[in-house]
Amino acid sequence: YIDDKTLYIKDNKIYHIGDMDNNNLDNNEENNFEEIDAKNKLVMPGLINMHGHTYMSLFRNYADDLPFNEWLFEKIMPVEDSLDKQDAYYPNMLSCIEMIKTGTTTYLDMHMYSPYSGKAAHDSKMRAYLSRSVVGDDLYSDPRRLNEMLDEKEKYESDLVKFMMMPHAIYTASPNLIKEANEEANKLGILKQIHLSETNTEVNDSYEKYNKSPVELLDEIGFLDERTSLAHCVKLKDNDFKILKDRKVTVVTNVASNCKLGNGFAPIKRMLDEGINVTIGTDGVSSNNTLNMFREMGLLSLIHKGVNEDVLVLGANEVLKMATINAAHALGRDDELGIIKEGALADLIFIDLKAPNMFPNNNIVSSLVYSANGSEVESVMINGEFVMRDNKILTFNEDEIYEGVNNVVNKYLVK
Repeated sequence: YIDDKTLYIKDNKIYHIGDMDNNNLDNNEENNFEEIDAKNKLVMPGLINMHGHTYMSLFRNYADDLPFNEWLFEKIMPVEDSLDKQDAYYPNMLSCIEMIKTGTTTYLDMHMYSPYSGKAAHDSKMRAYLSRSVVGDDLYSDPRRLNEMLDEKEKYESDLVKFMMMPHAIYTASPNLIKEANEEANKLGILKQIHLSETNTEVNDSYEKYNKSPVELLDEIGFLDERTSLAHCVKLKDNDFKILKDRKVTVVTNVASNCKLGNGFAPIKRMLDEGINVTIGTDGVSSNNTLNMFREMGLLSLIHKGVNEDVLVLGANEVLKMATINAAHALGRDDELGIIKEGALADLIFIDLKAPNMFPNNNIVSSLVYSANGSEVESVMINGEFVMRDNKILTFNEDEIYEGVNNVVNKYLVK
């Protein structure tokens, strides 16, 4: 829905849409509004990246064109294990730069480096849902990871930064740990996310070990409900679809990552046909290699049209909803995020409609999915405050971040 109207932003929310006479304002309030000319601009809700690992910008183009197990266990994990926590701060901030500049205002992050991921979210003034991932056999016998998550939550939780419970995967976390993580999440009243059914190896191992699909295993544990999002879900079995629908679970599809790692194509059309809530995530930079949600939306639509040999699959409107409205629903914030309405949070992006690849403006929604590349984003507002204006980051010094990332690269990746 595109219209030519005036938006009034007050504090951190959309205060009014349309013309407004002075009778609608407090005394002298009309004089306190800054007027912003958005001619030839599209003002739309910020995009929501539902799955990623922001510290992984350190690994951009570092371990490409490798089989999944070699990529993860031989290249990525050894560096992760050696990385000092404080050195994760600058790669996190680099990811925030990229996300802001390509129109993402909210991101979900599974990380390993408390509290520096929380510090980066706080310093960038982005809206974020974070969790230190948990792995192992028991959440409480070795509580270090849980305590790191709770400590980070206590230090950085705010209106903008929220925390989740994120067991890493069924191949790194035991059923017992996932059960305990679920109980802890219920106690805290927080959302949950896990990697699931990403590869054939993971699914085959699940049948061999538990005689169940990964989805069936999590359902038996009690992990699946409306507060749960599952990253990937590339390799689903027939019974999995019904379980996901019945439990009101959200799926986060990561099309670029799944393609690049050779894991295939998630059955998105069937998920949508079954009524499953589907959202979009970029995954980490080491397997994508960007955090650009415009790129992700375009790839998602085009790839699934080709895979299904059906031009009607994943049209532009549906894909845009997945990056906004569907994601807001997954976060339990239907009336606050992913939408422009009075009372919604002022998380807005300003897009140049006279960019040559966007012009003429025959169908703006189509142009967002099929034509945009992220460079058209000129300004970004989060929680009623500009974090980028006229292509300039306002909340931190970009040059300091680039210098910091270079120092970390030279410390860990340069031989």
